[in-house]
Amino acid sequence: MERRDIRILVVDDEPMMADSLKQNLAEEGFTVDTAATGAEALDLFDRGGHHLAICDLQLPDMDGMEVLRHIKDARPSTEVIVATGYGTVARAVEATKAGAFYFVEKPFDFDQLEPLIEKALERRELMAETESMRRQLSTRTEYFNIIGASKSMQIVYETIDSVAKSDAIVLVVGESGTGKELIANAIHYNSLRAKKPWIKVNCAALPKELIESELFGHTKGAFTGAHADKEGLVQHAAGGSLLLDEIAEMPVELQPKLLRVLQERSYRKIGSEKTYAVDFRLICSTNRLPADAIREGMLRDDLFYRISTITIHVPPLRERTEDIQLLAEHFLKMYARKYVRPITGISQVAYGRLFAHAWPGNVRELQNVIERAVLLAKGNKIEPVDLPFDNGSRPETTAQNATWDVPPNMTLEDIEKLVIEKTLQRTAGNKQAAATLLGIYRPRLYSKIRKYKIDVSALAAS
Repeated sequence: MERRDIRILVVDDEPMMADSLKQNLAEEGFTVDTAATGAEALDLFDRGGHHLAICDLQLPDMDGMEVLRHIKDARPSTEVIVATGYGTVARAVEATKAGAFYFVEKPFDFDQLEPLIEKALERRELMAETESMRRQLSTRTEYFNIIGASKSMQIVYETIDSVAKSDAIVLVVGESGTGKELIANAIHYNSLRAKKPWIKVNCAALPKELIESELFGHTKGAFTGAHADKEGLVQHAAGGSLLLDEIAEMPVELQPKLLRVLQERSYRKIGSEKTYAVDFRLICSTNRLPADAIREGMLRDDLFYRISTITIHVPPLRERTEDIQLLAEHFLKMYARKYVRPITGISQVAYGRLFAHAWPGNVRELQNVIERAVLLAKGNKIEPVDLPFDNGSRPETTAQNATWDVPPNMTLEDIEKLVIEKTLQRTAGNKQAAATLLGIYRPRLYSKIRKYKIDVSALAAS
């Protein structure tokens, strides 16, 4: 806070003392109000939002203790320094018990008062920050697109707040679908590198023979197919952050090279002897327990010790069931808006089914369940029949299944193509909605559409 924004109230019936304090404080850059009586002081304080009060205990119309108590009752964050010409130990103790920061005896020099003012304002700022953080943590339900108000998620938020501004390597551990990537996003976008590159690598998705080239790059002719020099992703992340998702899936033979990069802050491209300096903040994630991955020989223990400076454990959804309603409502609003569906809520019986489910797929599973329900719901609320659990089917769906026969002479691939076409026709060509209804991820649906040469636009128009 700038000094000019700090308001100080001086309460003293001696004009020379009040004027002298006002002048000295104004020269230090503070905004100052003065009052000669207790009544005037209370009126100014109630209208002024002062951060600090310097109050004489001997006032013409009331005891200064009354002013002190009013200030601390009305705005406890305001610090008060009391001054008295009748200083006794008893009065000082009474004032401090009532909440005064400190006391000074008259007469005093400004040099004597100034360090007390600085300390009082410093304590006020510290207490305000602590209270703000406590209030924020106790009520925070959304944090950088992460939804959750449970105690376990508040701990996650607090850890992110604590480590984001540093360059410490962070390992995010949690089951599939718990939101590890969202947590990695929160760390990067809350860091000092937020405006620099944010590069993500899924170690499980890259073929083993390509991951080294993707990470570190290669020179022309380094191997068959290397037709030109290529920059690696560690270079693309220069100045920013690099996420190695599913780090335990990285080939074990490549892990020592990554360890050297982290220790030496430099690397070599495949096929090159030249060393390149690199500057990035590393964030890793894994859905395996590190101890299991090390025991199974998938993760080197020396690399684990290097990347686990800070470890964030993301709780599975079954361990934070109090967040299910928050998450369900969030996804309902998101998909009702996306698909322009008039769904306004979830029935109590449906909520019962959601709370009773084990959620092996965690938040991602809940998201897919709500998306599907928004697409299927017939009324303005999601009901149990809209949920894909073992709770009965829609009458119309059951009837369709009972009368539907597989056409003769169809192969399994023919049947799969037909089901995809019918689903795309039902969703008017909306691939995301079709993937949700089919229970598969969208990239897999795209692959099937290409494989079967399905004309989505024609189905959407039919």
